[in-house]
Amino acid sequence: MRGTVSINLIPLLKQVNAGIEQAKASGAAFEPNVIRQNLENLSAYMIPGPEVALIKNTFITVAKNKVAVRIYHPNPDKDLPVLLHFHGGGHMCGSVKLYDPISRELAKATNAIVICIDYRLAPEHPYPSGLDDCQYLLENYQELLDGYRFSEQLYIAGDSAGGAICTSLVINNIDNSDIKIDKQILIYPNVDYTMSCPSITENGQGFLLETDKMRWYFQQYFNLENINIDTNKATAALITAASPLLSKFDSRIPKTLVITAGCDPLRDEGTLYAEKAKQAGVSVEHYQFDELIHAYMLLSKLVPEQYHQTYLIIKKFINAK
Repeated sequence: MRGTVSINLIPLLKQVNAGIEQAKASGAAFEPNVIRQNLENLSAYMIPGPEVALIKNTFITVAKNKVAVRIYHPNPDKDLPVLLHFHGGGHMCGSVKLYDPISRELAKATNAIVICIDYRLAPEHPYPSGLDDCQYLLENYQELLDGYRFSEQLYIAGDSAGGAICTSLVINNIDNSDIKIDKQILIYPNVDYTMSCPSITENGQGFLLETDKMRWYFQQYFNLENINIDTNKATAALITAASPLLSKFDSRIPKTLVITAGCDPLRDEGTLYAEKAKQAGVSVEHYQFDELIHAYMLLSKLVPEQYHQTYLIIKKFINAK
């Protein structure tokens, strides 16, 4: 069922929808640089994050590529858990800089050392380049914290494409005895690249993230001319294998928090992920903001109450045993 959006978001959506029509008419709707700048422009709608005791910019080297990371340590005098933060943006957009307020809030809400990574983006670096960067961070994050105090507790968190990265890392490392992820936090996660859930159509126009843009994102990410799984077996195999929702669910998946938005095309796949994980014996909490849209975390000035409530939910989840 199509969602009913918050009145606080209607003026922005009217402006955005008019801009989308104009961009499509001019043929500039689907250009990487335009899409990236449009997402970065949402910083104007973001509440600045809280002060964090220590912030450090550094990098990792993955397959000869320097990949920037930013470390947020809220209390350098204590052995705190570590949270790896994977930003959203359709695997094509987003940055540590844009997500800085969210990384700061996560550090405060979880009382953990947050490491946010500027993983490589498509189309310049298609699948699985960005995922490889995040896997490397998962395996080697402790080297970045040499000289800092931290505990063995490890959390991962991501929104949208960042949620896809979290769930993919969980699947890919389920049998890896060297990796132990204690909890994962998924905010309107993208977990099904086949785009087969009903909300893809129901909420696919008018709510900021639109179906045709999603399809284009995925074409760039997988370096495909189209992602029609009904006509191409090789494409279907690739897309299906990459979709965490379509993988085998295992009771060893870490404790999971899923937050969805009622007016989001990705609503149903997030809900289904929570249901499948729970059926597999995983400890799962699922919350939905019925009146919110995809990427509401980047629109915090417009929905401050729900934004802060999101971190209260995260804090409660992390503090629960």
